[in-house]
Amino acid sequence: MHRPRAAEARFAEELAVLRPDLVARYAAELPGARAAVLSRLWRGLTHEPLPWVAARDTGREGLTLRLSDGRRLHGPHPDPFATAARVAVVRLDEVAHDDPAGLMTALGVPHGVDFAAELADSVASLALSRAGQPSRSQEWPTHDWEWEQRIVDGHPYHPNCRSRPGFSVAEQLAYAPEHRPLVPLGPVPVPVDECLVTGAWPAELRDGGRLLLPVHPWQAEHVLKRAVPEGTGAHPLMSLRTLALPGGPHVKTALSARLTSSVRDISVYSISMSATLSEFAETLAERMDGLLHFTRTLGAATANSPDLAAVLRESPQVYGDRVLPVAALATTGLPESPVWLAEFARLALTAGLRLLELGVALEAHGQNLLVVLSESGAPLRLVYRDLADIRVSPARLARHGIPVPALSGRVVTDDETALRRKLFGSLVAGALAATAGSAAALRGALEPAVRELPRTPDLAALLEQPLPTKALTLMRLSPGVPGDQWTELPNPLR
Repeated sequence: MHRPRAAEARFAEELAVLRPDLVARYAAELPGARAAVLSRLWRGLTHEPLPWVAARDTGREGLTLRLSDGRRLHGPHPDPFATAARVAVVRLDEVAHDDPAGLMTALGVPHGVDFAAELADSVASLALSRAGQPSRSQEWPTHDWEWEQRIVDGHPYHPNCRSRPGFSVAEQLAYAPEHRPLVPLGPVPVPVDECLVTGAWPAELRDGGRLLLPVHPWQAEHVLKRAVPEGTGAHPLMSLRTLALPGGPHVKTALSARLTSSVRDISVYSISMSATLSEFAETLAERMDGLLHFTRTLGAATANSPDLAAVLRESPQVYGDRVLPVAALATTGLPESPVWLAEFARLALTAGLRLLELGVALEAHGQNLLVVLSESGAPLRLVYRDLADIRVSPARLARHGIPVPALSGRVVTDDETALRRKLFGSLVAGALAATAGSAAALRGALEPAVRELPRTPDLAALLEQPLPTKALTLMRLSPGVPGDQWTELPNPLR
């Protein structure tokens, strides 16, 4: 059985040895970290189709979940788009719970014990992340990786927002972007005839007849279990496994650890598709009138294993000096202006819906979608990176006279529901909702934006139907179910 708060104690013990100067700050951050994770968990419990929730009753003083075994879980009215921690306590019958891991343990639902351990790790890691933050400079960052390292709390809606099972405190301090380390990427030589290579693999990462694959030190120690020469120090980005080389490209490394929901390796399939997708994206950008750019995949290689692979991408900073992930916008204060937020929503919806009409649905969440700002902070255009999880509709492409690329597998679908879920779930329920920070602010941003958009069937679906979003809690409690699972949120435009 999971023991609530054991992870917090373990982190404190490790921190006392490694960074005694942070122990008091870590302890002070724990209550806020519990509330932040509990708020995300309560969102999932109240809005996802969990099989053991029989009914949801709304009253003046909050929401009550009637469980299938007769118990009742009570908490405040949920705002599914809120990002600030608002839920300090929920009650299971007469027992108050302020610890998400303790609550999940008490619920006793299938697969809840493993999920409780992940929640406990998320709380402890989040408190550590917050404790390690310096006073923020008022000057805007110069480098793209500096923007990414401002994002401290992780996923805005996932209960596992900072869950990093398998990472010790020392490893989080050494590798996590919010702690601002330099991570040495060691080159692993692999005979070229044993590799799948797409794109142009650079000469500096070749040694005669061998490719030098950049390997994350955590991967080398825990998965490959081999000594790797210490390589170039790189700046970790918000995904942790992707790093910025000084003055060079971004390197996406295989990192076979579970972060939030998924194990972050690099499939052989994604390597095989990478060059085709990158070339296809360049042709799409030509149709976007400068609204949207795609970072090019420079080269990708795998030793025919998801555990030993790497992808080289150009830095988004080639498209402007002030380029930042949408997830970092909250650190600028810009979204506090309703006018700015509406303008950003108009830009994002215009680009996303135009591309969807052409036949491509982006996974446009706050990590993959970036915005280029003017000197005054106005949103100018968008940049998209990491094409591995987009969806491409051959039927829509053909309708617009766009040559269908030689793609196969999961990225190809003509299913209207799948295409709209992909875009609306990531862009509207994800990037825009988290930037707005509340249902009221999201509605205020969307209403003026949608008035200016072409009346397409996709826009009609966005205006008239519930808003799709991934059922993140259900997915963690359904380990035997492959792929994404979905739920619906109240449409802020209805």
